[in-house]
Amino acid sequence: MAFTAADVKTLREITGCGMMDCKKALSATDGDQEKAIEFLREKGLATAEKKSGRVAADGIVYANVENGVGVVLEVNSETDFVAKNDEFLQFVADVAKQINVNNPADVDALLAENFIAGEGTVKDALVNKIATIGENMSIRRFARFDGVVETYIHAGGKIGVMVKFEVADASKASAPEFKEFARDVAMQIAAFNAQFLNRDAVPADVVAKETEILMAQAMNEGKPAAIAEKMVAGRINKYFKEICLVDQAFIKDDELTVAKYADTIAKSLGTEIKIVDFVRFEKGEGIEKKEDNFAEEVASMVK
Repeated sequence: MAFTAADVKTLREITGCGMMDCKKALSATDGDQEKAIEFLREKGLATAEKKSGRVAADGIVYANVENGVGVVLEVNSETDFVAKNDEFLQFVADVAKQINVNNPADVDALLAENFIAGEGTVKDALVNKIATIGENMSIRRFARFDGVVETYIHAGGKIGVMVKFEVADASKASAPEFKEFARDVAMQIAAFNAQFLNRDAVPADVVAKETEILMAQAMNEGKPAAIAEKMVAGRINKYFKEICLVDQAFIKDDELTVAKYADTIAKSLGTEIKIVDFVRFEKGEGIEKKEDNFAEEVASMVK
């Protein structure tokens, strides 16, 4: 079956693949569009698998709230350039909507779902994006809260924060004063990177290990055991103020803790406010990027 330039153009628009790849696909399938699409998907899958070994440590953290549900999501790519690509950004937004609507249990469950913004599964859509954009990508992690939720994105997707609140009088959650408070808390988390909500949330083994380290420091300073214990108690209290959100000094007024700030806003609004949970994602944190050494590369070529 013969095919025309218009057929190639149509196939390119459907698949997003390059012109030459579309011509090859139509040649290999005697001009059959459906078979050509399948051919390209198979080729795209092979391309994606080849790229999957490359480190994807860039990308974006995305967050939004829609219909009372908040989502924060990290999708990684190999370069910052791709993270600014409109097609990539639309894919990230579509995946966030998928999470919002379907509430998948984890990333594996998400990948197995039928994609709400296209044919096939979410994994199929990801594979196709890898093939068409030309970089390895991965959906790394996400979180989903419902209820009274605030999100904050810092530096164009470098850090994403989502916070959940309880407000006794739900009508007060729409007040400008509460909105400002909620955003302030989200920005606090982005800036000071609290590890836990409050002291009760800190695991006992973490406290025990920190206590052990602080005691060793005090003893190494030559302090008697009784004095060392008092010093450690004070230092542990300081440690909690650093790692627990509600105990941190408020970013806009260090005379207040975050807990005191919440109490002040609650009193002003005539209701009770509680910070229930939060998530903070920093793009690429914990992913080991390959560091290229140009000198070593040239030396290996000479050898």
